[in-house]
Amino acid sequence: MLIVGVLIYIVATVAIGLVASLRVKESKDFLVAGRSLPLFMNFACVFATWFGAETVLSVSAKFADKGLGFVSGDPFGASFCLILVAFFFARTFYRMELLTIGDYYHKRYGKVVEILASLGIAASYFGWTSAQLSALGLVINVLFPGLSLNESIIIGAVIVTVYTMFGGMWSVALTDVIQTAAIVLGLLLVAWLLTDKAGGLDAVLAEARKEGKLTLFPHVTASAWLVFVGEFLTMALGSIPQQDVFQRVTSARNERTAFWGTLGGGLFYFFFAFVPMLIAYSATMIDPANHAHFAAEDAREVQKVLPSLVLNSTPAWCQLLFFGALLSAILSTASGTLLAPASMLTENVLQPVLKHFNDRTLLWVVRSMLVAVAVTATVISCNSESTMYEMVESGYKVSLVVAFVPLVFGIYWKRANTQGALLSILLAVPVWLLAERTFDEESSELWRQIPPQLIGLAASIVGMLLGGLLPELIPHAEPDEAALAARKGTASH
Repeated sequence: MLIVGVLIYIVATVAIGLVASLRVKESKDFLVAGRSLPLFMNFACVFATWFGAETVLSVSAKFADKGLGFVSGDPFGASFCLILVAFFFARTFYRMELLTIGDYYHKRYGKVVEILASLGIAASYFGWTSAQLSALGLVINVLFPGLSLNESIIIGAVIVTVYTMFGGMWSVALTDVIQTAAIVLGLLLVAWLLTDKAGGLDAVLAEARKEGKLTLFPHVTASAWLVFVGEFLTMALGSIPQQDVFQRVTSARNERTAFWGTLGGGLFYFFFAFVPMLIAYSATMIDPANHAHFAAEDAREVQKVLPSLVLNSTPAWCQLLFFGALLSAILSTASGTLLAPASMLTENVLQPVLKHFNDRTLLWVVRSMLVAVAVTATVISCNSESTMYEMVESGYKVSLVVAFVPLVFGIYWKRANTQGALLSILLAVPVWLLAERTFDEESSELWRQIPPQLIGLAASIVGMLLGGLLPELIPHAEPDEAALAARKGTASH
């Protein structure tokens, strides 16, 4: 029953994605769903993209093992990011009527900064995308043990790539609505069943409180606090200059929808992210043997806590609901994380170099780039031994160091210029990479315990300030309005 149900669900998802391709008449439909999503679809897109495999499997297991104090990045940082976007960026993004966030860097700083920032943002997605493909492979491998894990990852990648490649943002939007419903209904029912098996909600919360799992600030050492703050800021700030966030804002039918969809999705994500944590901790109470996953040498073993319990200790209907919700979380996030870097690499790296594409060419180039991104992420997924949480965080380090400061200063500081943006990027990247080499969480020297991405962020700020305050040795590059108009033109003719 479980395997049949999962197969039907996957086929239905692919079919919906292919049906969505009928709505794609031009590049604007593919990249931002024609800027026409109503509030409920915009909300679903924001929530479903954020609520991925790492939330269900990796973050929840880390909470069950160590407690709230060790998941500051997700959900705290991730949801705070969406709240910041709603209040400080959504209206600006929407009013600019651009197709990608890379277009913003072009408009504010010129073509060179556009390419550099877009390469950094696109690169940041490979960790996140690889995490989703790893999770999808894990699910397929659990359900079909005759397949190897790598074979399962490849099959999952093909599934996601097919329906995203044809329908683009419309595929993401339509499937996200269904997947959000499946996530919420499925996980709530699973949580109800498993907490009941563990002695009830009050008993689970009392045990978690007794074991210190509900203490948000348990740290007593400077090193632990630096890790806590580093993970929070990496997710909260590094997630802002991201194409998937930009696409969801600009896909809304109007500015008001962009604001409320982003804010509502962020708030709902924050509260609902605690449901899988509740399920994971209930799993350790129901079967103490699940603690063995926490002690495994392979960090990825911890992600098997929930699937193992559900498969071994719940009825078939619960298994179907859980894996349906899990697949929904994975597919909704994976499709968005494939589309985002493909859009930027096409629009903001290839197009400035190869000049303007006509609309038909642009559609097929971005689809081809999506396949290339999928292949790259699949290779990374097949060879990585990191947990999903670690993969996602590693990606956001890149966008935090490379793209956050030029974005924020470009909106809120009048003296931000091309020289400042270039110095910000060119100073931050080598400083960050050097800090990665000297970082040692166990060192007795406090400076070596500072998260490298925060050192890179500081260097980025210094570079921007120097560039904006010193005489302009590098002339400010005005935007190529003809190129930007041509890009909009491909989306409107």
